[in-house]
Amino acid sequence: MKKLIVLFSGLFMLNISMVRADEGMWLLSLLGKNYEQMKAEGFKLTPEDIYNVNQNCLKDAIVGLGNDGRPFRHFCTGEIISSEGLMTTNHHCGYGMLQSHSTVEHDYLRDGFWAYSKDQELPNEGITASILVRMEDVTDRIVKELNSDMSEADRNKKIAEIGKEIAINATKDTYYNAYVADMFNRNQFFLFVYVIYKDVRLVGAPPSSMGKFGGDTDNWMWPRHTCDFSMFRIYTAPDGKPASYSKDNVPLKPKHFLPISIKDKQEGDFAMIMGFPGSTDRYITSFGLKETMNVTNKLIYELRTVKINVLRKEMASSQKINIQYASKYASCSNYWKYAKTQNEALNALNTMAIKKDIERQYTRWATRKGGDYTKVLSSLEQEFKNRKPYLETLYYLGEGLWAGAEMPGFAYQCSGLKDVLASGDENKTNALIAKIKDAGNSFFKDYNASTDEKLMAAMFEYVYKNMDKTYAPEFFSLVEKKYKGNFQKFAADVYAKSIFATQEKFNAFLEKPNLKTLNKDLALLISTQIQQKRMEVSLQYSSAAPNINRNNRLFTEGILAINNGKAIAPDANSTIRLTYGNVKKYDPRDGVTYNYYTTLEGVMQKEDPNNSEFYVPQRLKDLYASKDYGQYANPKGELVTCFISNNDITGGNSGSPVIDANGCLIGLAFDGNSEAMSGDIDFEENLQRCINLDVRYMLFVIDKYAGASNLIKEMDIRQ
Repeated sequence: MKKLIVLFSGLFMLNISMVRADEGMWLLSLLGKNYEQMKAEGFKLTPEDIYNVNQNCLKDAIVGLGNDGRPFRHFCTGEIISSEGLMTTNHHCGYGMLQSHSTVEHDYLRDGFWAYSKDQELPNEGITASILVRMEDVTDRIVKELNSDMSEADRNKKIAEIGKEIAINATKDTYYNAYVADMFNRNQFFLFVYVIYKDVRLVGAPPSSMGKFGGDTDNWMWPRHTCDFSMFRIYTAPDGKPASYSKDNVPLKPKHFLPISIKDKQEGDFAMIMGFPGSTDRYITSFGLKETMNVTNKLIYELRTVKINVLRKEMASSQKINIQYASKYASCSNYWKYAKTQNEALNALNTMAIKKDIERQYTRWATRKGGDYTKVLSSLEQEFKNRKPYLETLYYLGEGLWAGAEMPGFAYQCSGLKDVLASGDENKTNALIAKIKDAGNSFFKDYNASTDEKLMAAMFEYVYKNMDKTYAPEFFSLVEKKYKGNFQKFAADVYAKSIFATQEKFNAFLEKPNLKTLNKDLALLISTQIQQKRMEVSLQYSSAAPNINRNNRLFTEGILAINNGKAIAPDANSTIRLTYGNVKKYDPRDGVTYNYYTTLEGVMQKEDPNNSEFYVPQRLKDLYASKDYGQYANPKGELVTCFISNNDITGGNSGSPVIDANGCLIGLAFDGNSEAMSGDIDFEENLQRCINLDVRYMLFVIDKYAGASNLIKEMDIRQ
């Protein structure tokens, strides 16, 4: 976004060469505009080798990992690396699946998992693998149905109607799925057609001591030594079409898979990343930035700090609790540190001043343009101010009360039983009880009542002491009067009495359900009050800023008009993108230079047997001592673990392939660097780095550490 300042202050006379290669998450079908720059950076292929509807190409090897409930919202990226549907992604992307298969007896989080034959691979219900079939710019087909007299609600309704129609027509008589995604704050629209596979099986992963090496301490940091990968395989029905899990399914025969290059990398080598970045906000105004820093990031960090402190103690006390809460903790802690680190970077890089400068230049353009454009910024300033108290409250209610302890939320899931019991319909009651009992089996598997009670006491007390009491749910008064403000006593009472507190109590209730017990259950009561308050405040939040989306759209429309014909990438929105750049070191501070790669020696230097974040397995130490690196060592005899490049990525890119100039896999993207955590809002070209697992470390672990030669034999490994 910093380039826009130069663009505006230069009286809008931007030359395309000023758009640097390292910034931008580009749509595949429009890469022709970037081709000359990509060649200058070292790219050896053609745009058609990346995206082509009529022949096999790189896009056919890129996988968006999602789930049945949200098929087009990809939580991570993977890449196919064999003709039998073998796929790699990050360890932290597969962490939840590893956790779901783990028990005290078979702790795959602690020990790792390897399938030495296909019959040992483990299915993962609900996980999907999406591969792009084609994309198409449908802006003209939608915009022609819109007009300036429409309200924003009517405009959005019309966009949704036309988008749905376009998607239906695009997939008629096929087994594909499609949707229309907006770009540039609903100023442009693209159709994406995917094939979505529903049988994705776990194949392998190193132990968490390697896959999460460095833990929270190293998260978002460089230098890094994390072996962040896991392996899956996509299966299809015997005819090659998507199908849910079945023993009769067969490995996917992909249209393309990535060969793997173990050639040594040098600084300046071309590197591109393809994947499904989640979201960025590069077109945010200074008013939105203020809200992000002073409300969103601030409250997420503060509230999750309370939760994390409880979970750390509980998980350290028991292997079973550690397994139950491992995935939940990882999900919580990742954005916890991100929120804090992003604020630090935004302050250090003076991003607020940059945004205000862009707005001054926008104002000059808007004054010449006239009309609604001139009112956009003043309206945005007021609306962000109006909604602040409601947004703060929603974070306290959501992060603090709803997402703190889990049991009240589970109780609310079961609240529909009240109406069924009141109806007296025995058939409906029995059917719902069977469904709820299944939900209970899933919930209680990864739940500990004592841990949850501690979470409720700590989180509820923090919210009580910090949120505006104007918006407090009713049960806070109960805590004040009956429990004298003691949330430990309150939580103890809730978990002692609620039928949802343990699986034994829950199942016993389902054997003899009665409406009276349900109506007086304290957990159900407080969860209902929390949800009622959240809905109430959500309406106030929306009504306080009714035109904020419209004004953001007009602001972005103005930027597009100013830059007509120039290569500017839209914000990430979980659609497939490509970013290109180079392997590159950086200088974060005066007198400090970071090399572009790390080695296994650094793992041993960081080892701390008293700190679980830096535990090193004995087998890895033995291999290091013998320097038994095989063909995976670099010319210096080192085993490279990770490297950095100046690619533009964000969440959702985790697991994305880092691809060289010839289309070979050389690494897996897994993190960004702390000095440039402002990147989702403002790309910092001098500091922004993508942290990648070197493919040679991954292969070494598969081959030498795990002895999974069956997997090595599947791959096309090139020197």
